[in-house]
Formats: sequence, C-alpha cells, structure tokens
Amino acid sequence: MTAVDDLSLAVPQGSIYGFIGPNGSGKTTTMRLIVNIFYPDRGEIRLFGDGRPETSTDLIGYLPEERGLYQKMTVEALLEFYGELRSGHNVTTEVASWLERLGLASRASDKVETLSKGMTQKVQFIATVIPEPKLLILDEPFSGLDPVSAEAIRAAILDLRRRGVTVILSTHDMYLAESLCDYILMIFRGRKVLDGTLSSIQEQYGDDTIRVTADGSFAAVQQLLGVEQIRDLGQVQELRLTRGADPQEVLRALVAQARVTSFSLMKPSLHDIFMRIAGPAAEEANHASA
Repeated sequence: MTAVDDLSLAVPQGSIYGFIGPNGSGKTTTMRLIVNIFYPDRGEIRLFGDGRPETSTDLIGYLPEERGLYQKMTVEALLEFYGELRSGHNVTTEVASWLERLGLASRASDKVETLSKGMTQKVQFIATVIPEPKLLILDEPFSGLDPVSAEAIRAAILDLRRRGVTVILSTHDMYLAESLCDYILMIFRGRKVLDGTLSSIQEQYGDDTIRVTADGSFAAVQQLLGVEQIRDLGQVQELRLTRGADPQEVLRALVAQARVTSFSLMKPSLHDIFMRIAGPAAEEANHASA
C-alpha cells in the first residue's frame, strides 16, 4: 500500500508551513519521512540546504501525535532530562521560563501522571522546543487543548518563527491554518492537491462565494437561481455560485423575497476548499466519474 505518492514540496526557511488533509491522507507519514523514522522508496529529503535527515536530527524538534512521557517523573525533572539529553547543557532556566509561560509553574513538582491531557500536551510541547531546534515539526499540536492553552501554544509558535525557526504543523482546524500558516499543503489520498499561500490557493477558485444574512435565514436562500450549494452556518448562510452566475442577480432575487441585512462576495474559505476536494459531494462526483 502506498502512503505518500510522488510528493514534492519545498518549505521556506523561517515560515510556518501547514499540512492539512483528511485522516489517513499521508500527513503523519510525510512528517515521519522528514525526521528519518520512515525511509522513502525513492526520491530524497534534504534539510537546511544540502543536509540529510540522518545528519540533522540535532536540529529538529518533533512532536508526534501519539504523546509519550515518563509518567512517574515530575514535570520539572522530566523536562530537564529531555532538554539536557538533546541539547547537551543545563536547561534549568529555560525549563522554568517555559513552565511559567504556559501556565504550568505550579505543577513543576507534580508527577506527569497527575496532569490532565491538555497539561500533558503542553509539557510535551515544551520538551520539543527546549533544545532550540531550527526545524520544529508538530503533528496536531492543538488537539485536546482548551482555548486558553491553544492560544498560549499559538503565541509560542509565532514567537519561535520570529526567532527564525521553521515550523511544519498538521491541523484539522481550517481557521487555524488560515490564520497561522504562511503556506498550506493539502495531501489527499497520498498526493499533493494544494500547495502555496492561502491567497494563491483561493485565487484558483475565484470570487464565487457569498455570505448573506437575511430574515428567514436558511429558508430565504432556498431555490435561488445561480446558487450551486448552500452551507448553513446558523445566523449566516454561505452560498457557492454556479460558474458564470452574476452575484447582483442573486442579490436582486434574494431582496425580492426577504429582508437582507448583510451580503458580501468573497473568496472561498479554506474549509470550503477542503470540502470541495475531500467532502462527501466530491467523493460522490469521483465515484460517478469512475
């Protein structure tokens, strides 16, 4: 079985490069290839110019999706052990600073086994960044975090990028990918289907999306000519236009039957693009054409 098929990508130094795609698409496999856990059947991986994964492990920080920490150690001792093992020098000051920053200073003397899932995840994030890697690879770093903890990790990632660290991360949160990542790669069924900045990806689809708020909400936008698909967001409806449809005609038809309070033409969101490629409608179309 092929996990990743003919994948080619270049990650700009000092950027945040996001991996998106359905479960089982090949994101984690690609990360494991980069860190030399898996080996490619063909092709090559180069890091920091001409370096190879096997000669660059000291420069890489890897946070896998499957978390693993020594449960009986205290938080502080664990982080000092990991940090000194990877960096080769005393990291007591750095550990204390990161614990304070991520709101874990009061748990420094507690055993790892007493921590919640979210706290454990923050500890493993600290263990990954303490050695000050030049390349940081994070597999679903926000999974299971509450909003406050997620914001702390997000701010830390942005700070690391400002210091010149290159970050590769995978996420299922399309809004997070839109707002955090400089570049986005989408892998679908082991193959690259999108690669570039958000704006360059959106340009491929054009301005074919309308967001509207109207009296009657979802019922008001039913049966409008020129509308291919409706996505109900609750208070707001997102309409995808058919090719060649005139947004002004859609607006006139809508105003004729409902009171419109907002109407905006926009590029499709990353979520919408994701669904066009990998959603149920795309799957049905693929099966129909097979």
